Amino acid sequence: METQLDPMKDDLPLMANTSYMLVKHYILDLDVDFKSKVIEGIIVLFFETGSRYRKTSRTGKESCQSQVDKTCKMRASELCHIPVTNMSVCSSKMEYNDFAVSGKGEEDTSDKNGNHSNEEQASGISSSKDFYDTENHGNKDFLLVLDCCDLSVLKVEEVDVAAVSGIEKFTRSAKLTDVSKEPENLRNQIVHELVTLPADRWKEQLYYFTRCSQAPGCGELLFTTGTWSLEIRKSGIQTPIDFPHAIRIWYKTKPEGRSVTWTTDQSGRPCVYTMGSPINNRALFPCQEPPVALSTWQASVRTAAGFVVLMSGENSAEPVQLREGILSWYYYVTMPMPASTFTIAVGCWQEVKQQSFTAANQTNVEFSLPSSQADFRWHEEVCGHMEYPCRFQNPAARLQAVIPYRVFAPWCLMERCEEHLLHLIPQCLSAAYTTLGTHPFSRLDVLIVPSNFSSLGMASPHIIFLSQSVLPGGSHLCGTRLCHEIAHAWFGLAIGARDWTEEWISEGFATFLEDIFWARAQQLSHDEVKGQQELKASLRWRRLRDEVQNSEEELQVLRPKKESTGELSESGASVVKHGLKAEKIFMQVHYLKGYFLLRFLARTIGEASYLASLQKFVQKFHGQLVLSQDFLCMLLEDIPEQKESGLTVESIFKNWLDTSGIPKPLLEEGETWKECRLVQQVSGEVTKWIQTNQRIRKSSKKKRKQDEVAFQKVKIKIPCDSTNLLWKRVTFEDYYLLPDQLVLLLESLLEEKTLRPRILQCLEKTYQLREQDAEVRHRWCELVVKHKYVPGYGDVEKFLREDQAMGVYLYGELMVNEDVKQQELAHKCFAAAREYMDASSAKVVAEMLF
Repeated sequence: METQLDPMKDDLPLMANTSYMLVKHYILDLDVDFKSKVIEGIIVLFFETGSRYRKTSRTGKESCQSQVDKTCKMRASELCHIPVTNMSVCSSKMEYNDFAVSGKGEEDTSDKNGNHSNEEQASGISSSKDFYDTENHGNKDFLLVLDCCDLSVLKVEEVDVAAVSGIEKFTRSAKLTDVSKEPENLRNQIVHELVTLPADRWKEQLYYFTRCSQAPGCGELLFTTGTWSLEIRKSGIQTPIDFPHAIRIWYKTKPEGRSVTWTTDQSGRPCVYTMGSPINNRALFPCQEPPVALSTWQASVRTAAGFVVLMSGENSAEPVQLREGILSWYYYVTMPMPASTFTIAVGCWQEVKQQSFTAANQTNVEFSLPSSQADFRWHEEVCGHMEYPCRFQNPAARLQAVIPYRVFAPWCLMERCEEHLLHLIPQCLSAAYTTLGTHPFSRLDVLIVPSNFSSLGMASPHIIFLSQSVLPGGSHLCGTRLCHEIAHAWFGLAIGARDWTEEWISEGFATFLEDIFWARAQQLSHDEVKGQQELKASLRWRRLRDEVQNSEEELQVLRPKKESTGELSESGASVVKHGLKAEKIFMQVHYLKGYFLLRFLARTIGEASYLASLQKFVQKFHGQLVLSQDFLCMLLEDIPEQKESGLTVESIFKNWLDTSGIPKPLLEEGETWKECRLVQQVSGEVTKWIQTNQRIRKSSKKKRKQDEVAFQKVKIKIPCDSTNLLWKRVTFEDYYLLPDQLVLLLESLLEEKTLRPRILQCLEKTYQLREQDAEVRHRWCELVVKHKYVPGYGDVEKFLREDQAMGVYLYGELMVNEDVKQQELAHKCFAAAREYMDASSAKVVAEMLF
């Protein structure tokens, strides 16, 4: 391991030597076995020589790296189903629960530490500079290093792509004449020709990727697995140029692997899904994790009948029956993205449909051009990304305000999804399109994941995971979270951070844009939009202030590597600073400081000009990786007058991105949201509750009863037409309180030292707090815990059981009071949930309790 990459305890190492070899395409052929809680099968990886070796070959001549044609091309039709089954012709046919390979290396050769090797002696990485292995009189064998963790690797071999029938078409090029007599070089050149096919031949490309993945092997490769990596070498091969560019790996996951969670859904049925682990997908398949390794993929997944496989894929897969009781699901992606964005969920999911929807509201047909436009011409505008079939260049896609979508959930939540979620999706998709333009992805699946999911939502290509916590209490929380995840299609996926430590590029933008999308989805007036956004700013200010006060300063910096951001070692390996710190996944500083920076820029420039700049940024940088300065430089170039006022990239770095604490411009701005009418309404109600609480403390028993009766006379109004009014509103005095107002009200009351039990009782009854969304109920539970309100302990227990995405820090509050009943409640809830809880959540809670 490179000495400079020796990770600290909380840093996540990215070990892949992407500067030497860069994966361009994955083909996965997997079986999901719920009995053993193992995913097993084969992955084939297709490589290009990395940037450091791409210019010249070993003979000194120019390599066969073709220049990328920057003109984006679009596809005319969808790929037919190509199941990747019986992948290796030299292996026996796979049975569903029996993993079989022929030849050497199929047995599990793990040592006591779980490391694997087919070498007599682990080779290790001896050079801190060039990742070579010294052997045979000082000669060095090149080592291919992949990110890998918690996997049992059984065999690695080179794939003989030259044996594929019809592959000759890729060897007819004049530039291959000189190498045709060298089989190894010929195979690599075939892979090169295949991975560099122009975008309009994407269908042919996927077909031949599939055929090549099924080709016979032509020699086993030596390999060693360690804690974080899989190291592969071929004896006598000393350069990346000569190393096999198509390799096949037999492997299986481990039940305790950290990339996927094996659990049960809300209906008690088994399921498995990728839950956004800090280690990403390296415990699901060997891969190159660094963002620079943009790749495409195909995957065939076999599982028992009755299970549904959802995945990041451009096609809405339909199962193919292989034999009785076994179905195969096939997905593909043609837009290159980091391997960390690959997502899979296998369970007994049910599709949620609403029969009353018309075709105008929902078209569940995959997008394709009309036949009359099949012979289209490329759009004249040029994209800046590597070549792939780009929707931004597709005239019909550019006019598609609502992409096809589906909703899946456990059967017990289907009715709730139909009531609260289904009708929101087209409204939110349309609002996003109105704001940013072309949808980067051709379709969307939305899945309600199990209760142990550690977040309210997670976006991946073509699929969004939502927590069940967004469903109760009306449409407000569901709508805002859906908007947040939809925003990630542009910021986080279509445009990714080149350095993962710059999380704010993804989360700050999504937080800022969720307000824009949600306001447009509700079709609010200008004044309503301004009021709700100021209310949101007030709540986020309070959270940012609290988080800054209660977290390590080092974790509050949005650009922790400062001038070194985006830099890699010579091999391409790096570390994600604090990437393994368990509590970091519960922090919101990157969301909040990023949001306030973008809000500051929008207010400085003017919202209309700012949103126009966002659209320009998306058009220019989609399909690419960026750093903070890419956005800031483009933005400031559009408004040169701002430079005269001192707004520069350097000043933004200094004041917002490179320092901890509350940004200086935010402090200077002052809490302007206090003047907002919605905030002032809450302030008035807080004053009334506090005054009533003081009167109850001083008054006689008779007076207390009179006050209680007065509160019970307050009526609650809930709109009947929830399709048009997208939030549940309750009345107090002569106006309504929005859900965010209720959150602000309860947060303000949390600052009171003492609230009488009668006040807490009246609060719950007045606002029907048990029926509100999870954000409101979370604050109610905090009040219950702080004031030891025993009648509310059942609400706390229910919240910790059903809203695990939000309940982690309630455990700490239960323990800090040093109250026996509360501590017993914390231990009881944790004991019941620990087995199914997300690993990071369980670690944080255990540290609070023990």
